[in-house]
Amino acid sequence: MTDSRHFASDNYASVHPEVMAAIAAADGGHEPAYGADAATAAFDDAVAEVWGADALGFPVFNGTGANVVSLMALSPRWGGVVASEHAHINVDENGAPERVGGLKILQAPAPDGRLTASAIERWVGDLGDEHRAQPLVLSVTQSTELGTVYSLDAMRTLTDAAHAAGMRVHLDGARIANGAAALGVSLAEATAGVDLLSFGGTKNGAMGAEAVVVLAGDLRERLASELLHLRKQTMQLGSKMRYVSAQLTALLTSVDDAGDALWLRNARHANAMATRLRECLEPLAAEQAIRFTQPTEANAVFVELPRAIAARLRAAYRFYDWQPGTTPETVEVRLMCSWDTTVDDVHALTRLAREEMAA
Repeated sequence: MTDSRHFASDNYASVHPEVMAAIAAADGGHEPAYGADAATAAFDDAVAEVWGADALGFPVFNGTGANVVSLMALSPRWGGVVASEHAHINVDENGAPERVGGLKILQAPAPDGRLTASAIERWVGDLGDEHRAQPLVLSVTQSTELGTVYSLDAMRTLTDAAHAAGMRVHLDGARIANGAAALGVSLAEATAGVDLLSFGGTKNGAMGAEAVVVLAGDLRERLASELLHLRKQTMQLGSKMRYVSAQLTALLTSVDDAGDALWLRNARHANAMATRLRECLEPLAAEQAIRFTQPTEANAVFVELPRAIAARLRAAYRFYDWQPGTTPETVEVRLMCSWDTTVDDVHALTRLAREEMAA
């Protein structure tokens, strides 16, 4: 075990103590398998409390599983999914939606990670054409893969346009907690207009827990049954589901003295650390030694660094190269903050960056 903290991904972070306590509380004795347990019943109650009585939650193991199950539930095999060129389902899931779900991803440009209604307009003309994958689902990520956040108005414009075209809306919410925290709204407000949500827990302090959440009332009756089969068929049904459900319930219902749920506290802190990291790097940007490439709106900082500096920083802190920089000597990197990133972590990284620049 190590005390080192890195900036590669919020997946690197440890399990939050309140989540670990919830897992321990679910342990001991025998409980019915496959979700017929008390912890999963408590999760069902939490979903209804957060998203309303019509919402249904289905715990799964990971984000790719949540996305694939969601997209298969919303589209037939001939369906296409309109998504950002940067979408996780498009570039980071090894073709799972295509190979497992039989769905084609119809990518659209999104320079800052955010789709606009033009993405729908680009593909909606293919509806009814038997030679083309049918654009039947819009998949949106909040917060986006580039660390930006859709405003509530922008999200409503997208969902309204998709529904007007006869499409369903899926939200990849691996970091929906960070998006909602950035907007200062509830999870229900952050997902308004969405039909099906991949609710992320692992990046927000869980050990390993995600869920497919049905939000559209007109889908409830059909998906209440179909998702049971889809989840099993895609190998996302846990036999000892109580340990997955307990994590999600802790995120949704464990509150502090101020009444703030754990998901919000964790996301708010991660966002604040990213804001602080950017502020600490601002002097280097002012000196044109580095260049920010995206707004910092959630818990990620995208910045272009000299390759030599990035290599020396990586000797102490892990982080990902995102893409080549504007010159052969530079590279765009992503610095991701987590629920357990500290001010000292941020200051240590930025202090090392300044020292390396000076050297």
